[in-house]
Amino acid sequence: MSTGKLPPAADGLQLNFCKTLACRNFGLSDEKYYLLQDSDPSRPGLVCRECGAFPPLLNNQGVIEELSRLKQQDSGNLAACNTEGCEAFDKPVLTHREHYHAFGYSGERQRYRCKHCQATFVDKWSNANPKLDIQQRLLGLLFTGHPVREICRKLHINPKTFYDHLEQIAARCRNKLASVDARFLQLAKENPLASALTTLQPRSDNGVMWLTTGDAEHGYVLLQNINYSSDEEKPEDIEDVYAENARLMPDNFNHFTDSFESNPEGLLNQVNEKYKEVLSRSNVEDLYTRPIHVDYPSKGCLIRPQYAAYAQYLRLKELTEGWGDLKVYLPQEPLLRSAIISVFKDRLQEKQCHPIYVVQNAQWLEHDSAGSIDIMLLSWWRDRWAFTQKGQAAKAICHLGKESGSEAEWLQQATTTALEDYQDRFHLHFRSLIDEPRRRLRPGGLLPLLDIFRAWNNLCHQNSEGVTPAQALGLARHPYTLANLLA
Repeated sequence: MSTGKLPPAADGLQLNFCKTLACRNFGLSDEKYYLLQDSDPSRPGLVCRECGAFPPLLNNQGVIEELSRLKQQDSGNLAACNTEGCEAFDKPVLTHREHYHAFGYSGERQRYRCKHCQATFVDKWSNANPKLDIQQRLLGLLFTGHPVREICRKLHINPKTFYDHLEQIAARCRNKLASVDARFLQLAKENPLASALTTLQPRSDNGVMWLTTGDAEHGYVLLQNINYSSDEEKPEDIEDVYAENARLMPDNFNHFTDSFESNPEGLLNQVNEKYKEVLSRSNVEDLYTRPIHVDYPSKGCLIRPQYAAYAQYLRLKELTEGWGDLKVYLPQEPLLRSAIISVFKDRLQEKQCHPIYVVQNAQWLEHDSAGSIDIMLLSWWRDRWAFTQKGQAAKAICHLGKESGSEAEWLQQATTTALEDYQDRFHLHFRSLIDEPRRRLRPGGLLPLLDIFRAWNNLCHQNSEGVTPAQALGLARHPYTLANLLA
């Protein structure tokens, strides 16, 4: 319940402040700078006294919990010290070898000892894969579009065994990628990143969104997460941001009655229509606070999208701590805008972070130079957009840090296409599994596929020149085969 104060900070993290960069209150979290109210749910709970902005309130502890869930999801199966309080706690051997000694073997598996607490543990993925043959065949059939029932029939296994194999393959893929990701963070410090946001199952309407972030040019995917937890239960009607489970989304959506969807022509109209849709939300950072149809998953729990997005960018902040300038190209979505501005506020003020909206039509050729550039200030935020057009091809960008002078360069270079193509390929490869009727309300079974597909995309998928994203970035010498991936 509200106390008339901002939600308390958690582990030093406070994300409730004015997010208008030109405002004097930007980044300030003192209640005296804001009007706070909780008596009328239809009105903003936080209003900046200086500029009138109304950034939605966030439960800081909820963001920390979501960040912990994301970390556990990415590296929970990797060999690491598990002694709480130890300096090496939860730091995988693959990326933090300085904390460990090799300490013999347990059977065929490598044993390690922590240098700090002397605890020993075994890397369960260090031996040869005894199920390599069947798992390689399983993946081959899965990637060629065979449905689960047919794969089980061909391999003479039951569905439970199929999903057990899938979990094991996903764990091996995460293990394989851990060291490659570490090299990416060392070698790609000058590379611009991009994010892409889409629905995990486009035909399901189950409310699960999928956010990915990676290399903008070559499509190497560094981070991905969805706003769904298979281990938590759907809460009761929680609208209080101060509540313990504020990050969890109840099944109380305002379902629409009119299915009409506008299809604006021209890039300017498209951008304006998006702003109009955003302002129709009661919470501009939450895609589900407007009239929308959602078939809530029958198992597990949806996470409010803003908590998933903030968690991913907090993770990105941790991983890119040693980087200089950070460029991140974004689709036009204020959820991502608010998350990246909040998380990287210090670097934004130092002009070391450059979040850029990118919108283009299908006719635009990647890396094509800009023609004449038109500058427009749009929406309530007075965002400074640069538009260019060549015949039918059109593109627009907006630097969210309000910087100017490099519009021609950004129009030529900024793109989210590689990350969007990655998501499109996932939907194409696993269409039969994604669209399976019972899977639409049980998305948990797709979680291992996301890890497998990220590894395949980064290490195995070749472009028209026969080069994988890892090769293009100097992280691998040759494309991986499925056997390499599963070894």
